[in-house]
Amino acid sequence: MKPQHILFDMDDTLIHCNIYFDMIIDQFSDMLTTWFASYSVSVEAIKEKQYQIDTIGVAYLGFTADHFPESLVETYRHFSVMTGRSTDEAEMALLLKLGQSVYDREVEPYPDMAETLQALRDEGHKLFLYTGGVEAFQKRKVESVKLGDFFGERIFIRQHKNAATLEEIIIQNQLDRANTWMIGNSMRTDINPALETGIKAIYVPAIQEWNYNMVELTFEPKVSFFTVPALKYVPERIRSYLGEQEISAAVDL
Repeated sequence: MKPQHILFDMDDTLIHCNIYFDMIIDQFSDMLTTWFASYSVSVEAIKEKQYQIDTIGVAYLGFTADHFPESLVETYRHFSVMTGRSTDEAEMALLLKLGQSVYDREVEPYPDMAETLQALRDEGHKLFLYTGGVEAFQKRKVESVKLGDFFGERIFIRQHKNAATLEEIIIQNQLDRANTWMIGNSMRTDINPALETGIKAIYVPAIQEWNYNMVELTFEPKVSFFTVPALKYVPERIRSYLGEQEISAAVDL
């Protein structure tokens, strides 16, 4: 079995992430419905507006430290203008602090994270970590769950996750596309870019997904693309594919 180069996304592929943001958004919505109680602003309207503002920020600026906390403040400003309620500096400061607190939470690995990575490493594959976000925050997560034990120096943290960024990593590390995989939960930032750059991909749905990640595949991939129900099935999916390739090559001979 030929060793493969396997790139893993981190947030909501190897460790929990969305659950912490959802907790903050729930707290934020409760605060705004209290402050705007006289204006009948619904939780659904608050969450929809925050999502719109947040994802616009990600699309233009990438994964920065400020876009999420500022999306809370901008949502608050939106409803202040809409209702005519005056903004309050203390309330905005409280919202910024709430948004920033998401980065201070303890990191929790996904089920079977270590076992999955260990199995792939034991089979001789070379593992890479490719994650989007702020370098200081992402490095803290890596250290917290000891991902360096599996990835060593092969850790790439980028503000933008797209085909151009992935292409750069592939070229700089001289990765053979025929033997390179991307594993992730985001169709937008993991799977589509992988297939665009000509490497194989395995989609692992997140336990709790962010709508921003849920986009359709807009083209017919020219390389193999698989879906597995959970992280622990990744080694067997790769193993099966490589076994099928070996059988096919033997038949051709």
